[in-house]
Amino acid sequence: MIEDSRRQVVSTSERPDLAPLVASWLWTEFWRAGGHSLQQTLEAVQTSVTAPRMPKTFVLLVDGEPVGTASLAESDLEERPDLTPWLAGVFVEPAARGQGLAATLIVAVEDQCRKISIPTLWLYTRRAEKVYLRAGWRTVQTVVHKDKPHALMRRDLGGGG
Repeated sequence: MIEDSRRQVVSTSERPDLAPLVASWLWTEFWRAGGHSLQQTLEAVQTSVTAPRMPKTFVLLVDGEPVGTASLAESDLEERPDLTPWLAGVFVEPAARGQGLAATLIVAVEDQCRKISIPTLWLYTRRAEKVYLRAGWRTVQTVVHKDKPHALMRRDLGGGG
């Protein structure tokens, strides 16, 4: 858990009451376009409440109010089933963007990986490559996903897995 005077990162294991909000965010931002229902999205998020290792979903609270989420997932890109695990579903409320909050969520997932001895983490993005580059990630290739180019990115965290 990351805390400062205003920011706190909690997991859905600690705060299962946040799962419906997280599902709503993810469905609106990512899953709806893929044909998933809000209920399917909620069921997926709820698996992170009780999963011992993965998936693990984190929620960023600012002054006690939820403003964003990110997850550690076993798989995320069907074109690359050989890669695992993934930083997935990074989302910050539009009104809260531009304050470095995504970086706080990224660090929370990276810290979880270090805690459970995961040496390498993956992600893919179409619109936020610069955010991840600033956070220490590197682009390894461009992949076509749903007929659009995406940056496939990697973060080496050290340690063994």
